[in-house]
Amino acid sequence: MDNQSFRSQFPILNQMVHNKPLVYLDNGATTQKPQCVIDAITNYYTTINSNVHRGVHHLSQLSTDAFESARKTVKEFLGATHSCEIILTKGTTESINLLAYSFGEAFIGEGDEIITTEMEHHANIVPWQLLCERKKAILKVIEVDAKGNLDWTSFEKLLTSKTKLVSVAHISNTLGTINPIERIIESAHKAGAKVHVDGAQSVAHMPINVANSDVDFFSFSAHKMYGPMGIGVLYGKESLLNQMPPYQSGGEMIDQVSFEKTTFNTLPFKFEAGTPDVPGLLGLEAAIKFLQNLGMENIKDAEEDLFNYAVEKLSKIDGLEIFGEADNKASVISFLLQGIHPFDAGTILDQLGVAVRTGNHCAQPIMAKFGITGTIRASMAIYNTKADIDRLAEAIIKTQTMLL
Repeated sequence: MDNQSFRSQFPILNQMVHNKPLVYLDNGATTQKPQCVIDAITNYYTTINSNVHRGVHHLSQLSTDAFESARKTVKEFLGATHSCEIILTKGTTESINLLAYSFGEAFIGEGDEIITTEMEHHANIVPWQLLCERKKAILKVIEVDAKGNLDWTSFEKLLTSKTKLVSVAHISNTLGTINPIERIIESAHKAGAKVHVDGAQSVAHMPINVANSDVDFFSFSAHKMYGPMGIGVLYGKESLLNQMPPYQSGGEMIDQVSFEKTTFNTLPFKFEAGTPDVPGLLGLEAAIKFLQNLGMENIKDAEEDLFNYAVEKLSKIDGLEIFGEADNKASVISFLLQGIHPFDAGTILDQLGVAVRTGNHCAQPIMAKFGITGTIRASMAIYNTKADIDRLAEAIIKTQTMLL
């Protein structure tokens, strides 16, 4: 996966940044796009651009067929049972907001409890806070230990008969911790609770099968898995989605409308008001096929090898502290350089052609847990190489030389 012919599928990686070859290590924020994804979007606009559903003309029928075929591709990629369980959204954030509103309206009442964790992205915290305020429910938080693992004793103490939902990240976007979602799902279900997994950071890096795991809801964004920005998915079990009210209203999601009463469409359209992002879904489909051609297990193994190399390389740098040393980790390394502000370090690294993310990564609670305000984050993808890691290490050492 590190040969030049493979990397050439990503046109953006061939450019120079500040007269240096680009090393892109900000994949946790968004991945770059292979040519096949770019071509899928271009092909849509140049050959079959038309609004989907209801149209009887040729282009509308072609667009609709391509759109629903792509939904089926997503279904198969996730291991879902039915295509109607695939709800199209703008991304993980909207997926979670949809779930918080619609699941909340159907299933959450005063005194009910929702559980999340200290390591969550703000998008998997704030919607639940707002739901709890609206419904007078209670938000509980699973603690994280010093290494970045979930405290299982903490979780078991939080689970009660009042717990209606457990919402956790599959992989932490800051610590790289891979959470034991199968074990979480099993325990939550025994307590009578449903489970939502935020898969934004996992869906591009490991095999996912929602049916096998028995997860109730799973959300992700296309742009973090080599697809386009602005489209994502909420998977939900059909039986649950049928009980939930619509999140938004307008065209497409209706059955019959009168000024006296409106009835709603069937799944998945009940949750997809307005014109959908057709080219976005076709771009997501192309990204899925790209990943499937590589093989998700192959991707997982290759990234694990690169991650281990990166940890070994960076651990040898004096004055560098890594945050998050969980027992099971993905290819994310968050670190600080002693005596150097993350923003300053990130600025110098950029001048040296190395793109990383700095700041709190929309995860202020876990930063507060570790007593810091932010980190430098290097997050890897399948097009990254050991040479990229060498460049990162060299750039870090040069940054220390310049700023200390």
